[in-house]
Amino acid sequence: MKKFIAIAAIILTPLAFNASAAMSPQIEKTLVQVCKAGASNSLFKFNDTMKGYRINKQRVFPRLVCNGQSYHEFALSYGADRTASKIAPYMKGKVTIKDLAMTYDSDELLVVNY
Repeated sequence: MKKFIAIAAIILTPLAFNASAAMSPQIEKTLVQVCKAGASNSLFKFNDTMKGYRINKQRVFPRLVCNGQSYHEFALSYGADRTASKIAPYMKGKVTIKDLAMTYDSDELLVVNY
C-alpha cells in the first residue's frame, strides 16, 4: 500500500506543477509590450508592436486584460484615444434582439419624420 501511494505521488506531482503555470515568460513579456503600446497614444508604436510580435488582433484584443481592465478600457484610461479607436472594432459588443411587431408603449415607439 505504501508503494502504491508513493508511485501515485511521483506520477501526479508533475501534473500538479504544470497546471499551476499560467504562461511562459516570453508570452508575458510580449503582452506587456502590447499593453504599453496601447497606453501610448502613438499609432506608429502601436502598429510597430503589432507587426513585430505578429499579434492576431481578432484573437488577442477581446481576451487581453491589462491592469484589471479590458484592453480598450485600459487605452481609454491612459488617454490613448487614437489607439482605443483603432482597437474598438475588435472588442466584443452586446447583441440585443427586440421584436418590432410587439406593441410598444408611447416611449418605445419608432417614429420617422420625412
